[in-house]
Amino acid sequence: MDSPGTFNAVRSYGNGAVQIGERQYRRCIVVGPQTLLTDWPPGSFDDIDESQLPALAQLKPEVVLIGTAGAQRFAPSSVRRWFTSRQIGHETMELGAACRTYNLLAQDGRKVIAVLFPG
Repeated sequence: MDSPGTFNAVRSYGNGAVQIGERQYRRCIVVGPQTLLTDWPPGSFDDIDESQLPALAQLKPEVVLIGTAGAQRFAPSSVRRWFTSRQIGHETMELGAACRTYNLLAQDGRKVIAVLFPG
């Protein structure tokens, strides 16, 4: 297992931002143990659709966590079907839960990515 700090860990979240390492992000980011995408297209959770998902699949995750600020929301059925048809586990949850779950899975060496919408 990698030692703490050798993967992109979520250091903090809240107040419309997510901190990875020493940088704060206020828009959608995709974070994986060795990946950080700050230019993934959806500007908000409401903008996510299946046409944007192949970029995530290229990262070869076992599971994708989608975290939304404020309250848990559910991805559109077309997005859920897209992940299911490719046998990629997926879960949509409140931002804090997604950040904590991501950190645990990444520290455990799992192939996880988190799509985080902090605002």
